[in-house]
Amino acid sequence: MAPDLQRVINSAFGVSLAARLGRSLPRRLGYALADFVADRIARRRDLALVRAVRANQWVVRGEMLDKAALDEAVHATLRHAARAIFDLYHYMHIPEAARRLIVLDPAVERLVRRPEFGGQGLMLVGLHLSGFDLVMRWVCQQGLRPMILTLPNPQGGRRLEYEQRQRIGLNLVPASLEALRHGVRHLRRGGLVLTGIDRPIPDPSARPRFFGRPAALPLHHIYLATKARVPVIIMAPQLQADGRYHLLASDPIAMEPHPDRKAAVLRNAENVLGLAERFIRAAPQQWSISLPVWPETLALVPD
Repeated sequence: MAPDLQRVINSAFGVSLAARLGRSLPRRLGYALADFVADRIARRRDLALVRAVRANQWVVRGEMLDKAALDEAVHATLRHAARAIFDLYHYMHIPEAARRLIVLDPAVERLVRRPEFGGQGLMLVGLHLSGFDLVMRWVCQQGLRPMILTLPNPQGGRRLEYEQRQRIGLNLVPASLEALRHGVRHLRRGGLVLTGIDRPIPDPSARPRFFGRPAALPLHHIYLATKARVPVIIMAPQLQADGRYHLLASDPIAMEPHPDRKAAVLRNAENVLGLAERFIRAAPQQWSISLPVWPETLALVPD
């Protein structure tokens, strides 16, 4: 049964169903349904998704939680994720309502107002905190014009999400060697490139430290920023006490030179991830990654 549920969650049918419910239900009822579904999923500890969330939450909370506290953290995390999915489909076609729900950091407002190729290029990196998809879609519709590096060859529900983003005019480029070369040229022209940095990858060539452990995270953003000689800016949404999604941004992070190229990549990646940790620590229950960032911790998490 577990693989069947996992497939439904990740399928085009699952995404289509979430979209229909998001469009048709009022927010209060949508949140109640989101909480119900999240709690049902959280209890299925045999699911790969739940095992990953448990391991990731255990690490970012200091590897100190016992089983009961970790159960509570996972329920809270999946509730936040489910509510964010509802909000995405509830508000994505209602820009005025989304405007009231989203607050931009002054640094983000400046990015939105700048021309597509304005001055120095910038490498923008996103963290998957609550409301990430909704906020990034909305801010791009308001004037942010980045080249967005995406997963190569998305399937199932990911393919449907990719097509939805294409339809609203986002500049999506599936990751590849040619895409990286294009990204360097784009940055050198003064453009923006946006990518996520907290979704793990299989068989990484190097593992930067993140929350004290070597993590299976991508390094392509460091390659792009170093090659194009541009800084990195972290962008992270956060659902705050006012009930609105605030899109926050770090100061620009310069790439530090080092005579050893591999050492330079790791050092700069860890500098960026060290700042990313602060955003996640501020609201760990809002950070939901459905793959294990530290695969070895799957065997260490309290059951």
